[in-house]
Amino acid sequence: MVQRRQILLWGGALAGVGLSAIAQQILAVNRSPQSSSEASKDGVPTLPMAQHPPAGQVLDPPRADMRIVVISDLNSQYGSTEYEPEVDKAIALIPTIWQPDLVLCGGDMVAGQSRSLSRENIQQMWTAFDQHVSAPLRQAKIPYGFTIGNHDASGALALDGGFLFEADRQSASAYWNNPQHDPGLQFVDRANFPFYYTFQQNEIFFLVWDASTAAIPAAQIAWVERSLASPAAQSAKMRMAIGHLPFYGITVGRDEPGEYLDDAESLRSLLERYNVHTYISGHDHAYYPGHKGRLELLHCGILGSGMRPLLNGNLRPVKTLTVMDINLTTATTLYTTYDMSTMAVITTQSLPKLIATRTEKVLRRDVQWSDLTPEEQALEYVPTN
Repeated sequence: MVQRRQILLWGGALAGVGLSAIAQQILAVNRSPQSSSEASKDGVPTLPMAQHPPAGQVLDPPRADMRIVVISDLNSQYGSTEYEPEVDKAIALIPTIWQPDLVLCGGDMVAGQSRSLSRENIQQMWTAFDQHVSAPLRQAKIPYGFTIGNHDASGALALDGGFLFEADRQSASAYWNNPQHDPGLQFVDRANFPFYYTFQQNEIFFLVWDASTAAIPAAQIAWVERSLASPAAQSAKMRMAIGHLPFYGITVGRDEPGEYLDDAESLRSLLERYNVHTYISGHDHAYYPGHKGRLELLHCGILGSGMRPLLNGNLRPVKTLTVMDINLTTATTLYTTYDMSTMAVITTQSLPKLIATRTEKVLRRDVQWSDLTPEEQALEYVPTN
């Protein structure tokens, strides 16, 4: 039976978001039984191919044991205190349509990483972020987990060993450690929050590391191993890790060294050793649900400015948001990913089966190597610069 509920048109402004008020319209939103998940032959759930709800409606997929909304790369140009319409639309829809247990952000919440920005400029950006993103989620009582991106508080080091963007890091720390900006998380270890920390939600253990640069320091890697070996992590029903830079650069312009993590295979093996289910990253500015070995890789796309095409395939770049529904009994995840301009759902099968990066080949998460033809297996990386 189709269930209906009323929501305000997403194009309208929510109180406190800072947009100009416009007329609002009541729309019906369907939760359709035709949108139930299907399991591919490797057990990864996928959505059916028909993914275009009627005009003015937004698909609300079937809810599992836990629901996470995943967003990333919200910022515009350097120093900007404005946000793209897709950011405001997403924040309006999160509490009204999807009603998640948690929102996760893959980083780049503000537009720093410029030496020309004053401390006042940086603080103004965080104030704008609070108005557009953080405050509406706090008011809706939705916990907000995030990783620091290179534009938020880059960990790049200067020649003297200090942080190149020290003002960015101090401002980010001051914003997030202000009790008024409490993200509502159930922390396990917040000693180094907001740069790296752990928390739990709905029996899932989340590890956030500082992947704002390609090199994760040895001391932090040791902390990662201790955290994943801890009783809290090992007794959880699932483990996930979050960092801004991905293991492998999958988009044009993000395929150069420094744009993805150094020593990625060693880091991936570390996460696999402790049975981490998914690594969530931003920075690539394109959505791709992949896997390498046993580790699922959610490259979670972009809501801000600067969309990028995947390294192979001919898909039009789009701004995306992913709703992740998690079945804790089977330890499986179902993605419903939206083109935030049209609200159409992106089907997994429309994406390339494989991305040939500079360093490794990343398979789409529902594809195994044996599923590929010899021609597909032979696909090679082509430099973009």
